[in-house]
Amino acid sequence: MNHLTHFNEEGRAKMVDVSDKPETTRTAIAQSSIEVNEIIYEHITTNKIKKGDVLAVAQVAGIMAAKKTWEIIPMCHPIPLKGIDISFKWIQKTDTNWLLEIQASVKTIGNTGVEMEALTAVSTSALTVYDMCKAVDKGMIIGPTFLIEKTGGTKGKDYKRQSHDSE
Repeated sequence: MNHLTHFNEEGRAKMVDVSDKPETTRTAIAQSSIEVNEIIYEHITTNKIKKGDVLAVAQVAGIMAAKKTWEIIPMCHPIPLKGIDISFKWIQKTDTNWLLEIQASVKTIGNTGVEMEALTAVSTSALTVYDMCKAVDKGMIIGPTFLIEKTGGTKGKDYKRQSHDSE
């Protein structure tokens, strides 16, 4: 049965009690993207953005965001993350537009999943690219952002998206 677990008997928001759930290894992979023009692509790939190495900063920002997800998403639990990896892949869309795919892989051993941490990581990485490049062009497009897969838990409800090739 699909029901929302973040509401109490009065219909008000609550943080779900996970104290009785056993600890298991849990993973999540999420993806986002940002579409940029050729000038931004060239500036990023040749390290000519005045604010610094865009992908290095975006990677660190995504890692930091995953670790702080519980501080910005109200019903998320603080989770001791065991690993976070963020990767980037360029795809040429047209002669003048490029897509930067961003993937985050997050892992923990705990009693709740890390989907929100992976989604927060890729979202923040994309926002960081935007922030660092907006002086060149504000027409960048972020998204879509989505969960690719998640594993772990005790109910055997692993998830794997059927198709995620640049959505």
